[in-house]
Amino acid sequence: MKIKFGSILLILSLFLTACNIGVDPKEHLGEIYSVALDSIMEKDEALSSEMKFIAIDMSNFDDGLSAKDKEDIITFFKDKYKVDVMDATFDELKEKGFYDPEKMSLTGVLLRIEKMDFKWNHNVFFEGSKYRSGLGAIGVEGTVHYKEGTWQMKESKETWIS
Repeated sequence: MKIKFGSILLILSLFLTACNIGVDPKEHLGEIYSVALDSIMEKDEALSSEMKFIAIDMSNFDDGLSAKDKEDIITFFKDKYKVDVMDATFDELKEKGFYDPEKMSLTGVLLRIEKMDFKWNHNVFFEGSKYRSGLGAIGVEGTVHYKEGTWQMKESKETWIS
């Protein structure tokens, strides 16, 4: 009876340990944010027409995001979209002269992640936005998940448009 109970306990503990082995999303924040922001960037391509820059508002990103992660995100967008990329809020963009008050719009786009929710099954839910002007902006929500050794977009959809 002791051998049977011990065997069951051993198998159960091995099974539970195997379920816990995996990737910690907090160790891959740069990659997760890049995938999420890029999915937002790909929505409503008209907002990106003739853009002179991409600004990414990183002011509310997770505290675990390192300076290197932030630089990797900026480099990813520079390489992919071939425009200037910066970490800036809307107010900072206005101060730097990137907002045209006559057209009431930016000369580029501003990407934001408003919410990031880490789920237990290697899924990360996010809500974000892409802004060009008061009449040219979209909201996006989606899920990034870990599959085959990389973080990938599982699904994303527009949730609002102005």
